[in-house]
Amino acid sequence: MTIATLKKTIPVLVLLLALFIAPAQASRDDVRITSVGWTDVTVTSELAVAILQSLGYSSSNMMTSLPICYQALATNEADVFLGNWMPSMESVARPHFDSGNVIQLVPNMTGAKYTLAVPSYVAAGGLKDFKDIAKYGDKLEWKIYGIEEGNDGNDIIESMIDKNMFGLGKFELVASSESGMLAQVQSFMREKKWIVFLGWSPHSMNEKIDMTYLTGSTDDTFGPNDGTATVYTNVRKGLPQDMPNVTRFLQNYVVPVTMMNSIMVTMHEKPEMKARDAALDWVTAHPDMAATWLESVTTKEGKPGLPAFLKLLESRK
Repeated sequence: MTIATLKKTIPVLVLLLALFIAPAQASRDDVRITSVGWTDVTVTSELAVAILQSLGYSSSNMMTSLPICYQALATNEADVFLGNWMPSMESVARPHFDSGNVIQLVPNMTGAKYTLAVPSYVAAGGLKDFKDIAKYGDKLEWKIYGIEEGNDGNDIIESMIDKNMFGLGKFELVASSESGMLAQVQSFMREKKWIVFLGWSPHSMNEKIDMTYLTGSTDDTFGPNDGTATVYTNVRKGLPQDMPNVTRFLQNYVVPVTMMNSIMVTMHEKPEMKARDAALDWVTAHPDMAATWLESVTTKEGKPGLPAFLKLLESRK
């Protein structure tokens, strides 16, 4: 290659290099949240997107299945997952934690619950514990109702059936969706039929359904203490180093069960209301919570973060 040719080639190489580098640099300002279609995770995710956008970040929420959420985090196609329910997600999440590709950052909700439940009239009829389910197999039509395919709760139920735990070997898991399962439960309840289903708190189901959580959960099912759960924030490998300010916000971002229950009741009463709007309405009425979340957090440009978010809340009035 001659000097003249080299002089002509270098500018082209520099331009091509710039084109490849620019998207990577721009992506550092893009906070990609991945979530599943559960109401509580949707609320926390959409609220986090709103807060981050008010701070100047280009943030988005990609809703998908649980296995794809973890695959996206592990392959740097997503940055944050706010719905790591433990211990029920242990088998799904642990391999990614152990590989170091996904970091279990902080708890964002404590005192939650995730286990099997029944209508209260079923509990009154004698089905109160995991060990009681098989005794009433005929009344239950040998079915347990779960949510979407690939969900950790479904996996636990499938494992209980496959291993014949609590004598459940004859049962069938009916996979659906959150809304589909709850519609089925309410349909059965109108006819006083018996049903066992996957329940959790916080969720508006606890307000609109007269339900009872079953006792008897174990370490290898939904965990001890009858399915008491902690929800964690997970991030991709490298995010704390790449985005320390965003990480500081995520470490502060703790959502009380009482807050989530209140938001979910509002969404149930106003089904046309989006999760983001219901959450922002709640925060407008409880500004002290925003101050906690944004303590020592700045905008992308380095200015105090709280005034920027309060400006968003003020604009909605």
